[in-house]
Amino acid sequence: MKYISTRGQAPAASFEEVLLTGLAPDGGLYVPETLPQFSHEQIASWAGLDYPSLALEIIRPFVNGEIPEAELRAAIDRSYASFTHPAIAPLRMLGHNEWVMELYCGPTLAFKDFALQLLGQLLDYVLKRRGQKVAIMGATSGDTGSAALEGCRHCDNVDLFILHPHQRVSEVQRRQMTTVPGDNVHNIAVRGNFDDCQRLVKTAFGDQSFLPEGWQLVAVNSINWARIMAQIVYYFHASLSLGGPHREMSFSVPTGNFGDIYAGFLAKRMGLPVKQLIVATNRNDILHRLISDNEYSLGELEHTLSPSMDIMVSSNFERFLFDLFERDATAVREFVTGLGEKPLQLEAQRWERAREIFASHAVDDDTTCEVIRQVFESTEFLVDPHTAIGIQAARSCNVDRSIPMITLATAHPVKFADAVTRAGLAMPDLPLHMQDLMARSERYEVLDNDLGQVTRFIRSQL
Repeated sequence: MKYISTRGQAPAASFEEVLLTGLAPDGGLYVPETLPQFSHEQIASWAGLDYPSLALEIIRPFVNGEIPEAELRAAIDRSYASFTHPAIAPLRMLGHNEWVMELYCGPTLAFKDFALQLLGQLLDYVLKRRGQKVAIMGATSGDTGSAALEGCRHCDNVDLFILHPHQRVSEVQRRQMTTVPGDNVHNIAVRGNFDDCQRLVKTAFGDQSFLPEGWQLVAVNSINWARIMAQIVYYFHASLSLGGPHREMSFSVPTGNFGDIYAGFLAKRMGLPVKQLIVATNRNDILHRLISDNEYSLGELEHTLSPSMDIMVSSNFERFLFDLFERDATAVREFVTGLGEKPLQLEAQRWERAREIFASHAVDDDTTCEVIRQVFESTEFLVDPHTAIGIQAARSCNVDRSIPMITLATAHPVKFADAVTRAGLAMPDLPLHMQDLMARSERYEVLDNDLGQVTRFIRSQL
Protein backbone atom coordinates (compact mmCIF):
# COMPACT_ATOMS: atom_id res chain seq x y z
CA MET A 1 0.00 0.00 0.00
CA LYS A 2 1.22 3.48 -0.89
CA TYR A 3 0.12 6.84 0.50
CA ILE A 4 -0.55 9.96 -1.56
CA SER A 5 -0.91 13.64 -0.71
CA THR A 6 -4.24 15.46 -0.76
CA ARG A 7 -2.52 18.23 -2.73
CA GLY A 8 -1.12 15.96 -5.41
CA GLN A 9 2.41 17.38 -5.68
CA ALA A 10 4.36 14.96 -3.48
CA PRO A 11 5.60 11.49 -4.44
CA ALA A 12 3.77 8.45 -3.12
CA ALA A 13 5.17 7.24 0.18
CA SER A 14 5.40 4.01 2.15
CA PHE A 15 3.82 3.53 5.57
CA GLU A 16 7.16 3.98 7.29
CA GLU A 17 7.83 7.21 5.39
CA VAL A 18 4.39 8.55 6.28
CA LEU A 19 4.89 7.59 9.92
CA LEU A 20 8.10 9.64 10.06
CA THR A 21 6.88 12.56 7.96
CA GLY A 22 3.36 13.52 9.01
CA LEU A 23 2.69 16.44 6.66
CA ALA A 24 3.49 15.81 2.99
CA PRO A 25 6.21 18.00 1.38
CA ASP A 26 3.58 19.86 -0.67
CA GLY A 27 1.66 20.88 2.45
CA GLY A 28 -1.00 18.21 1.99
CA LEU A 29 -2.00 15.29 4.19
CA TYR A 30 -1.28 11.67 3.38
CA VAL A 31 -4.12 9.25 2.66
CA PRO A 32 -4.00 5.62 1.47
CA GLU A 33 -3.96 5.19 -2.28
CA THR A 34 -6.65 2.53 -1.75
CA LEU A 35 -8.67 1.65 1.34
CA PRO A 36 -8.90 -1.92 2.66
CA GLN A 37 -12.36 -3.40 2.20
CA PHE A 38 -13.87 -5.79 4.72
CA SER A 39 -16.87 -7.97 3.89
CA HIS A 40 -19.89 -8.42 6.14
CA GLU A 41 -18.75 -11.98 6.84
CA GLN A 42 -15.20 -10.92 7.67
CA ILE A 43 -16.35 -8.26 10.13
CA ALA A 44 -18.78 -10.72 11.73
CA SER A 45 -15.94 -13.20 12.24
CA TRP A 46 -14.21 -10.67 14.52
CA ALA A 47 -17.04 -10.62 17.07
CA GLY A 48 -15.15 -12.66 19.67
CA LEU A 49 -11.85 -10.83 19.45
CA ASP A 50 -10.44 -8.76 22.27
CA TYR A 51 -9.47 -5.18 21.48
CA PRO A 52 -5.78 -5.73 20.62
CA SER A 53 -6.65 -8.65 18.34
CA LEU A 54 -9.29 -6.58 16.56
CA ALA A 55 -6.80 -3.73 16.20
CA LEU A 56 -4.32 -6.06 14.52
CA GLU A 57 -6.91 -7.16 11.94
CA ILE A 58 -7.78 -3.57 11.00
CA ILE A 59 -4.30 -2.04 11.16
CA ARG A 60 -2.43 -4.85 9.37
CA PRO A 61 -3.44 -3.84 5.81
CA PHE A 62 -2.33 -0.22 6.35
CA VAL A 63 1.14 -1.31 7.51
CA ASN A 64 1.40 -3.66 4.53
CA GLY A 65 4.11 -5.88 5.96
CA GLU A 66 6.59 -3.04 6.58
CA ILE A 67 6.63 -4.03 10.25
CA PRO A 68 6.72 -7.82 10.82
CA GLU A 69 3.40 -9.08 12.16
CA ALA A 70 4.89 -10.37 15.41
CA GLU A 71 6.45 -6.95 16.08
CA LEU A 72 3.22 -5.18 15.15
CA ARG A 73 1.19 -7.38 17.48
CA ALA A 74 3.66 -6.77 20.31
CA ALA A 75 3.47 -3.01 19.73
CA ILE A 76 -0.34 -3.11 19.86
CA ASP A 77 -0.31 -5.22 23.03
CA ARG A 78 2.07 -2.81 24.77
CA SER A 79 -0.02 0.18 23.65
CA TYR A 80 -3.14 -0.96 25.48
CA ALA A 81 -1.58 -2.81 28.43
CA SER A 82 -1.80 0.24 30.69
CA PHE A 83 -5.50 0.94 30.05
CA THR A 84 -7.55 0.66 33.24
CA HIS A 85 -10.56 -1.23 31.84
CA PRO A 86 -10.24 -4.73 30.34
CA ALA A 87 -12.59 -3.80 27.49
CA ILE A 88 -10.19 -0.91 26.59
CA ALA A 89 -13.14 1.10 25.19
CA PRO A 90 -16.15 0.11 27.35
CA LEU A 91 -19.70 1.05 26.38
CA ARG A 92 -22.18 2.52 28.85
CA MET A 93 -25.93 2.75 28.28
CA LEU A 94 -27.64 6.08 29.05
CA GLY A 95 -31.09 5.16 27.81
CA HIS A 96 -32.95 3.24 25.13
CA ASN A 97 -30.46 2.76 22.27
CA GLU A 98 -28.41 5.64 23.69
CA TRP A 99 -24.80 4.77 24.50
CA VAL A 100 -21.46 6.36 25.25
CA MET A 101 -18.13 4.73 24.43
CA GLU A 102 -15.64 5.57 27.18
CA LEU A 103 -12.41 6.44 25.39
CA TYR A 104 -10.59 7.81 28.43
CA CYS A 105 -9.33 4.65 30.13
CA GLY A 106 -5.76 5.24 28.96
CA PRO A 107 -2.90 6.77 30.95
CA THR A 108 -3.78 10.43 30.22
CA LEU A 109 -7.58 10.05 30.44
CA ALA A 110 -8.40 11.02 26.84
CA PHE A 111 -9.17 9.34 23.53
CA LYS A 112 -5.81 10.51 22.18
CA ASP A 113 -4.18 7.66 24.12
CA PHE A 114 -5.59 5.13 21.65
CA ALA A 115 -3.49 6.51 18.82
CA LEU A 116 -0.52 8.05 20.60
CA GLN A 117 0.37 5.03 22.72
CA LEU A 118 0.58 3.06 19.46
CA LEU A 119 2.39 5.85 17.61
CA GLY A 120 5.09 5.85 20.29
CA GLN A 121 5.54 2.10 19.99
CA LEU A 122 5.77 2.22 16.19
CA LEU A 123 8.22 5.12 16.24
CA ASP A 124 10.40 3.35 18.77
CA TYR A 125 10.59 0.25 16.56
CA VAL A 126 11.30 2.12 13.31
CA LEU A 127 13.81 4.62 14.73
CA LYS A 128 15.83 1.95 16.54
CA ARG A 129 16.00 -0.12 13.37
CA ARG A 130 17.10 2.91 11.32
CA GLY A 131 19.44 4.35 13.97
CA GLN A 132 17.77 7.73 13.47
CA LYS A 133 16.93 10.60 15.84
CA VAL A 134 13.91 12.86 15.33
CA ALA A 135 12.21 15.83 16.94
CA ILE A 136 8.50 15.42 17.53
CA MET A 137 6.67 18.73 17.18
CA GLY A 138 2.97 19.03 17.88
CA ALA A 139 0.24 21.48 18.77
CA THR A 140 -2.42 20.70 21.34
CA SER A 141 -5.72 22.21 22.37
CA GLY A 142 -5.51 20.22 25.59
CA ASP A 143 -5.31 16.43 25.31
CA THR A 144 -2.96 15.61 22.43
CA GLY A 145 0.04 17.03 24.26
CA SER A 146 -0.13 14.89 27.36
CA ALA A 147 -0.99 11.77 25.35
CA ALA A 148 1.94 12.40 22.99
CA LEU A 149 4.35 12.94 25.87
CA GLU A 150 3.17 9.83 27.68
CA GLY A 151 3.22 7.73 24.52
CA CYS A 152 6.60 8.84 23.19
CA ARG A 153 8.73 10.02 26.14
CA HIS A 154 10.23 6.53 26.56
CA CYS A 155 11.55 6.53 22.98
CA ASP A 156 15.36 6.74 23.07
CA ASN A 157 15.65 8.46 19.69
CA VAL A 158 13.06 11.21 20.19
CA ASP A 159 12.95 14.75 21.56
CA LEU A 160 9.44 16.12 22.10
CA PHE A 161 8.28 19.72 21.64
CA ILE A 162 4.60 20.32 22.39
CA LEU A 163 2.97 23.72 21.84
CA HIS A 164 -0.18 24.64 23.77
CA PRO A 165 -2.07 27.97 23.91
CA HIS A 166 -0.94 29.85 27.02
CA GLN A 167 -3.69 30.02 29.67
CA ARG A 168 -6.23 28.38 27.31
CA VAL A 169 -6.13 24.79 28.52
CA SER A 170 -7.48 23.52 31.83
CA GLU A 171 -5.13 23.26 34.80
CA VAL A 172 -5.27 19.48 34.80
CA GLN A 173 -4.53 19.38 31.07
CA ARG A 174 -1.59 21.75 31.50
CA ARG A 175 -0.12 19.89 34.46
CA GLN A 176 -0.44 16.57 32.67
CA MET A 177 2.01 17.99 30.12
CA THR A 178 4.27 20.19 32.18
CA THR A 179 4.98 17.69 34.96
CA VAL A 180 6.20 14.91 32.67
CA PRO A 181 9.83 14.12 33.56
CA GLY A 182 12.63 13.63 31.08
CA ASP A 183 15.39 15.61 29.41
CA ASN A 184 13.76 14.95 26.04
CA VAL A 185 10.43 16.57 27.06
CA HIS A 186 9.85 20.24 26.19
CA ASN A 187 6.58 22.14 26.66
CA ILE A 188 6.01 25.50 24.96
CA ALA A 189 3.13 27.77 26.01
CA VAL A 190 2.39 30.06 23.05
CA ARG A 191 0.82 33.45 23.65
CA GLY A 192 -2.08 32.82 21.29
CA ASN A 193 -4.79 30.26 20.54
CA PHE A 194 -4.71 26.69 19.24
CA ASP A 195 -4.92 27.76 15.60
CA ASP A 196 -1.78 29.86 16.17
CA CYS A 197 0.01 26.81 17.61
CA GLN A 198 -1.13 24.65 14.72
CA ARG A 199 0.00 27.27 12.19
CA LEU A 200 3.47 27.42 13.77
CA VAL A 201 3.78 23.64 13.59
CA LYS A 202 2.68 23.47 9.95
CA THR A 203 5.06 26.28 8.95
CA ALA A 204 7.97 24.62 10.75
CA PHE A 205 7.29 21.37 8.92
CA GLY A 206 7.36 23.26 5.63
CA ASP A 207 10.89 24.58 6.27
CA GLN A 208 13.01 22.43 8.59
CA SER A 209 16.29 24.25 7.89
CA PHE A 210 16.41 25.41 11.53
CA LEU A 211 17.14 21.86 12.69
CA PRO A 212 20.69 20.57 13.27
CA GLU A 213 22.09 18.39 10.52
CA GLY A 214 20.64 14.87 10.45
CA TRP A 215 17.45 15.77 12.34
CA GLN A 216 13.89 15.84 11.02
CA LEU A 217 10.48 16.69 12.43
CA VAL A 218 7.81 14.05 13.07
CA ALA A 219 4.16 14.94 13.60
CA VAL A 220 2.03 13.67 16.48
CA ASN A 221 -1.04 15.73 15.63
CA SER A 222 -3.78 13.94 13.76
CA ILE A 223 -2.10 15.04 10.53
CA ASN A 224 -0.01 11.89 11.13
CA TRP A 225 -1.79 9.08 9.32
CA ALA A 226 -0.93 6.51 12.00
CA ARG A 227 -3.23 8.32 14.42
CA ILE A 228 -6.22 8.10 12.08
CA MET A 229 -5.46 4.43 11.45
CA ALA A 230 -5.55 3.62 15.15
CA GLN A 231 -8.83 5.48 15.71
CA ILE A 232 -10.69 3.49 13.06
CA VAL A 233 -10.49 0.46 15.34
CA TYR A 234 -12.89 1.59 18.05
CA TYR A 235 -15.74 2.18 15.59
CA PHE A 236 -15.55 -1.50 14.67
CA HIS A 237 -15.21 -2.39 18.36
CA ALA A 238 -18.39 -0.46 19.28
CA SER A 239 -20.37 -1.96 16.43
CA LEU A 240 -19.33 -5.52 17.21
CA SER A 241 -20.13 -4.98 20.89
CA LEU A 242 -23.73 -4.01 20.10
CA GLY A 243 -24.68 -6.52 17.42
CA GLY A 244 -22.85 -5.30 14.35
CA PRO A 245 -22.32 -5.83 11.54
CA HIS A 246 -25.82 -7.35 11.44
CA ARG A 247 -27.32 -3.96 12.32
CA GLU A 248 -26.38 -0.37 11.62
CA MET A 249 -24.95 1.98 14.24
CA SER A 250 -24.88 5.77 14.48
CA PHE A 251 -22.07 7.82 16.02
CA SER A 252 -21.95 11.30 17.49
CA VAL A 253 -18.41 12.64 17.69
CA PRO A 254 -17.17 15.73 19.58
CA THR A 255 -15.19 17.34 16.80
CA GLY A 256 -12.21 19.68 16.83
CA ASN A 257 -9.53 18.82 14.29
CA PHE A 258 -11.84 16.36 12.45
CA GLY A 259 -9.54 13.36 12.88
CA ASP A 260 -11.82 11.31 15.11
CA ILE A 261 -14.91 11.59 12.96
CA TYR A 262 -12.85 11.16 9.80
CA ALA A 263 -11.80 7.78 11.21
CA GLY A 264 -15.51 6.93 11.49
CA PHE A 265 -16.03 7.98 7.87
CA LEU A 266 -13.24 5.63 6.83
CA ALA A 267 -14.69 2.78 8.91
CA LYS A 268 -17.93 3.22 6.98
CA ARG A 269 -16.11 3.22 3.64
CA MET A 270 -14.23 0.08 4.68
CA GLY A 271 -17.49 -1.84 5.14
CA LEU A 272 -18.83 -1.06 8.62
CA PRO A 273 -22.63 -0.48 8.51
CA VAL A 274 -23.04 3.12 9.77
CA LYS A 275 -26.33 5.02 9.62
CA GLN A 276 -25.27 8.48 10.83
CA LEU A 277 -22.05 10.34 11.59
CA ILE A 278 -22.77 13.48 13.59
CA VAL A 279 -20.30 16.35 13.86
CA ALA A 280 -20.78 17.76 17.37
CA THR A 281 -19.15 21.11 18.03
CA ASN A 282 -19.21 24.15 20.28
CA ARG A 283 -19.47 27.85 19.39
CA ASN A 284 -16.43 27.50 17.14
CA ASP A 285 -18.79 26.08 14.57
CA ILE A 286 -17.16 26.42 11.14
CA LEU A 287 -17.89 22.78 10.26
CA HIS A 288 -21.50 22.99 11.43
CA ARG A 289 -22.00 26.14 9.34
CA LEU A 290 -20.64 24.37 6.28
CA ILE A 291 -22.70 21.22 6.74
CA SER A 292 -25.94 23.01 7.66
CA ASP A 293 -25.73 26.20 5.54
CA ASN A 294 -22.89 25.66 3.05
CA GLU A 295 -20.91 28.52 4.58
CA TYR A 296 -17.20 27.88 5.09
CA SER A 297 -15.65 30.97 6.62
CA LEU A 298 -13.38 31.86 9.50
CA GLY A 299 -14.87 33.46 12.58
CA GLU A 300 -13.37 34.81 15.77
CA LEU A 301 -12.06 31.87 17.77
CA GLU A 302 -13.87 31.78 21.11
CA HIS A 303 -12.68 30.37 24.42
CA THR A 304 -15.29 27.88 25.70
CA LEU A 305 -15.82 25.30 28.43
CA SER A 306 -14.86 22.63 25.88
CA PRO A 307 -11.32 23.84 25.04
CA SER A 308 -10.23 20.80 23.04
CA MET A 309 -12.75 21.90 20.40
CA ASP A 310 -11.69 25.55 20.36
CA ILE A 311 -10.41 25.15 16.82
CA MET A 312 -11.41 27.04 13.71
CA VAL A 313 -9.27 25.37 11.02
CA SER A 314 -9.78 21.59 11.22
CA SER A 315 -6.73 20.07 9.54
CA ASN A 316 -8.22 16.65 8.80
CA PHE A 317 -11.19 18.13 6.98
CA GLU A 318 -8.83 18.34 4.00
CA ARG A 319 -8.67 14.55 3.94
CA PHE A 320 -12.46 14.36 3.65
CA LEU A 321 -12.48 17.07 0.96
CA PHE A 322 -10.06 14.94 -1.05
CA ASP A 323 -12.72 12.23 -1.25
CA LEU A 324 -15.57 14.72 -1.67
CA PHE A 325 -13.75 16.31 -4.61
CA GLU A 326 -13.22 12.83 -6.10
CA ARG A 327 -9.47 13.02 -5.43
CA ASP A 328 -9.02 16.15 -7.53
CA ALA A 329 -5.94 17.46 -5.71
CA THR A 330 -5.92 20.76 -7.61
CA ALA A 331 -9.49 21.52 -6.55
CA VAL A 332 -8.69 20.58 -2.94
CA ARG A 333 -5.60 22.79 -2.91
CA GLU A 334 -7.50 25.78 -4.31
CA PHE A 335 -10.36 25.32 -1.83
CA VAL A 336 -8.32 24.96 1.36
CA THR A 337 -5.83 27.70 0.54
CA GLY A 338 -8.71 30.07 -0.23
CA LEU A 339 -10.04 29.89 3.33
CA GLY A 340 -9.77 33.29 4.98
CA GLU A 341 -9.75 35.35 1.78
CA LYS A 342 -13.55 35.23 1.52
CA PRO A 343 -16.45 32.99 2.59
CA LEU A 344 -16.37 29.74 0.61
CA GLN A 345 -19.11 27.42 -0.56
CA LEU A 346 -19.17 23.90 -1.91
CA GLU A 347 -20.79 23.25 -5.25
CA ALA A 348 -24.41 22.25 -4.62
CA GLN A 349 -23.91 18.61 -5.59
CA ARG A 350 -20.88 18.25 -3.33
CA TRP A 351 -22.62 19.99 -0.44
CA GLU A 352 -25.57 17.60 -0.70
CA ARG A 353 -23.16 14.69 -0.76
CA ALA A 354 -21.46 15.98 2.41
CA ARG A 355 -24.88 16.28 4.08
CA GLU A 356 -25.67 12.68 3.14
CA ILE A 357 -22.54 11.61 5.04
CA PHE A 358 -22.59 13.98 8.03
CA ALA A 359 -25.16 15.67 10.22
CA SER A 360 -24.01 18.42 12.57
CA HIS A 361 -25.00 20.40 15.64
CA ALA A 362 -23.40 23.25 17.62
CA VAL A 363 -23.87 23.58 21.39
CA ASP A 364 -23.23 26.61 23.61
CA ASP A 365 -21.75 26.54 27.11
CA ASP A 366 -25.06 26.89 28.96
CA THR A 367 -26.54 23.91 27.16
CA THR A 368 -23.34 21.93 27.70
CA CYS A 369 -23.63 22.41 31.47
CA GLU A 370 -27.33 21.55 31.41
CA VAL A 371 -26.56 18.25 29.65
CA ILE A 372 -23.81 17.43 32.16
CA ARG A 373 -26.29 18.02 34.98
CA GLN A 374 -29.17 16.15 33.31
CA VAL A 375 -27.08 13.08 32.48
CA PHE A 376 -25.76 12.90 36.03
CA GLU A 377 -29.19 13.33 37.60
CA SER A 378 -30.71 10.58 35.44
CA THR A 379 -27.82 8.08 35.44
CA GLU A 380 -25.29 9.17 38.12
CA PHE A 381 -22.72 9.18 35.33
CA LEU A 382 -20.54 12.30 35.06
CA VAL A 383 -19.47 13.35 31.59
CA ASP A 384 -16.98 15.96 30.47
CA PRO A 385 -18.12 19.00 28.41
CA HIS A 386 -16.99 17.56 25.07
CA THR A 387 -18.96 14.37 25.66
CA ALA A 388 -21.97 16.44 26.77
CA ILE A 389 -21.86 18.27 23.43
CA GLY A 390 -21.75 14.92 21.66
CA ILE A 391 -24.78 13.68 23.63
CA GLN A 392 -26.77 16.82 22.85
CA ALA A 393 -25.88 16.59 19.16
CA ALA A 394 -26.91 12.93 19.12
CA ARG A 395 -30.29 13.73 20.64
CA SER A 396 -30.86 16.63 18.26
CA CYS A 397 -29.83 14.89 15.04
CA ASN A 398 -30.96 11.30 15.55
CA VAL A 399 -33.14 10.22 12.62
CA ASP A 400 -33.72 6.59 13.63
CA ARG A 401 -34.10 5.76 17.31
CA SER A 402 -34.50 2.07 16.56
CA ILE A 403 -30.74 1.66 16.13
CA PRO A 404 -27.97 2.33 18.66
CA MET A 405 -26.64 5.89 18.84
CA ILE A 406 -23.12 5.92 20.27
CA THR A 407 -21.51 9.13 21.51
CA LEU A 408 -17.75 9.06 21.77
CA ALA A 409 -16.82 10.07 25.33
CA THR A 410 -13.52 11.70 24.59
CA ALA A 411 -12.11 12.68 28.00
CA HIS A 412 -12.49 12.16 31.73
CA PRO A 413 -14.52 14.91 33.47
CA VAL A 414 -11.77 15.45 36.06
CA LYS A 415 -9.93 17.43 33.39
CA PHE A 416 -12.63 20.09 33.17
CA ALA A 417 -13.39 21.55 36.59
CA ASP A 418 -14.93 24.76 35.22
CA ALA A 419 -17.65 22.93 33.31
CA VAL A 420 -18.44 20.41 36.06
CA THR A 421 -18.71 23.00 38.83
CA ARG A 422 -20.71 25.36 36.63
CA ALA A 423 -23.14 22.48 36.12
CA GLY A 424 -23.58 22.47 39.89
CA LEU A 425 -21.82 19.16 40.47
CA ALA A 426 -18.90 18.07 42.60
CA MET A 427 -15.60 17.28 40.97
CA PRO A 428 -14.54 13.63 40.95
CA ASP A 429 -11.23 12.63 42.44
CA LEU A 430 -8.19 12.26 40.24
CA PRO A 431 -7.47 8.60 39.41
CA LEU A 432 -4.99 6.85 41.67
CA HIS A 433 -2.05 7.17 39.27
CA MET A 434 -2.58 10.96 39.11
CA GLN A 435 -3.56 11.90 42.64
CA ASP A 436 -0.34 13.81 43.28
CA LEU A 437 -0.62 15.77 40.02
CA MET A 438 -1.20 19.15 41.66
CA ALA A 439 1.92 18.72 43.80
CA ARG A 440 4.28 17.85 40.95
CA SER A 441 6.71 20.53 39.74
CA GLU A 442 6.04 22.05 36.33
CA ARG A 443 8.45 22.84 33.48
CA TYR A 444 7.45 24.91 30.46
CA GLU A 445 8.59 27.85 28.36
CA VAL A 446 6.26 30.76 27.55
CA LEU A 447 6.97 32.16 24.07
CA ASP A 448 5.34 34.69 21.77
CA ASN A 449 3.31 33.61 18.76
CA ASP A 450 6.45 33.93 16.66
CA LEU A 451 8.00 31.23 14.48
CA GLY A 452 11.53 32.50 15.00
CA GLN A 453 11.25 32.33 18.79
CA VAL A 454 9.86 28.81 18.65
CA THR A 455 12.38 27.40 16.18
CA ARG A 456 15.33 29.00 18.01
CA PHE A 457 14.15 27.40 21.24
CA ILE A 458 13.85 23.98 19.57
CA ARG A 459 17.31 24.19 18.05
CA SER A 460 18.80 25.24 21.39
CA GLN A 461 17.51 22.04 23.01
CA LEU A 462 18.81 19.57 20.40
